[in-house]
Amino acid sequence: MAPGPPNSRLRAAIAAALFALVVVVYWATHSGDTLKGGPGITKFNADAPGVSAGDADSIDLSDTQLSAVKVEPIQERDFPREKEAVGSIDFNEEMAVQVFTPYPGRIIALFASVGDDVKKGQTLFTIDSPDLLQAESTLIATAGVLDLTTRNLARLKELYTTRAVSLRDLDQGTSDQQTAEGNLRAARDAVRLFGKTETEIDRIVTDRRADSTLVVPCPIDGRITARNAAPGLYVQPGSAPAPYTVANIDTMWMLANVAENDSPAFQVGQSVQVRIGAFPSRSFDGKITTVGASVDPNTRRLLVRSEIKDPQHELRSGMFANFTIGVGAPVRSPAVPLDGVVREGDGTHTVWVTADRRRFTQRTVKIGDRRDGYRQVLDGVRPGELVATEGAIFLSNMLATASSR
Repeated sequence: MAPGPPNSRLRAAIAAALFALVVVVYWATHSGDTLKGGPGITKFNADAPGVSAGDADSIDLSDTQLSAVKVEPIQERDFPREKEAVGSIDFNEEMAVQVFTPYPGRIIALFASVGDDVKKGQTLFTIDSPDLLQAESTLIATAGVLDLTTRNLARLKELYTTRAVSLRDLDQGTSDQQTAEGNLRAARDAVRLFGKTETEIDRIVTDRRADSTLVVPCPIDGRITARNAAPGLYVQPGSAPAPYTVANIDTMWMLANVAENDSPAFQVGQSVQVRIGAFPSRSFDGKITTVGASVDPNTRRLLVRSEIKDPQHELRSGMFANFTIGVGAPVRSPAVPLDGVVREGDGTHTVWVTADRRRFTQRTVKIGDRRDGYRQVLDGVRPGELVATEGAIFLSNMLATASSR
């Protein structure tokens, strides 16, 4: 048969193409319903890699995929019952001393600055003290009188042997010498009150030279926390502000403001652990020494003060600190490593459980505290069950990817 016109052949080709397209669409539509279980069935496509056709929350892994997952049995661990708060480090004001001059005078020199660590007996400052000058002058004078009366008594004793003087004169000389000895002892004691040692007092008597420089030493071991002194400043005993303030730093305070609802859990004498941002891998031990008597009406918080041991003198006033205290006996609960718990997009937490180390099932759990790299699980799993402790996020991502297909 002779070929038809060109337009007829074009129409025949278009009709054949449309028929083939209809067949392909019909096949794809019906085969998809079959694989998904028919209309209305929400199970995932069984041909999706790693996803089980019988359970929407399960994944079967290949040997290659298993290398990215670590499986361990769930064990029980002790989780302390604790309360936490944020506070700051401060000097122990009960161990702080304000250093005043014991006598009035003008400051000559200063020997310590704020932040310096000082020892007991170390010189903090010196003053020009008129009182010390007067005491030393009296000491020199009484020492001279004693020498005079001692020599006079010796002469009277010699004269008395030859009856050149009367017994009355000898007795008077003895009395004068004893009075001079008493006056010298009193003068030495007066100078000793200024902090002079016996050696220094002997040198003053021997050299017959008074020195008005009064040394003011540090009364304790500690750190200089304040200095309100300058050369030439006239200072008096007990007149604020003190030239120096020194705090013992073997212990420090941690001041924390805890929530009103948590206040019944805190008691004086409870042990605390303090973690400082500057020392992230360490903790400092201490105990609660004061629980505030009132709640701040604006913040509804209560002051809790703890005394922290700092034998190495590492803490500094003003440092921020995390304050943790045990408020009850530890609770023993199932525990999963932190990498084994996944926080889902809806805020729930899940773990991946397996019985044969190949098929993993996602399970929602209720979590509690975290401790030493483990998360407490309050509900959802039992001790001994196998869970993915590494690669759990990998499994959740696989499931999410399969769900989007």
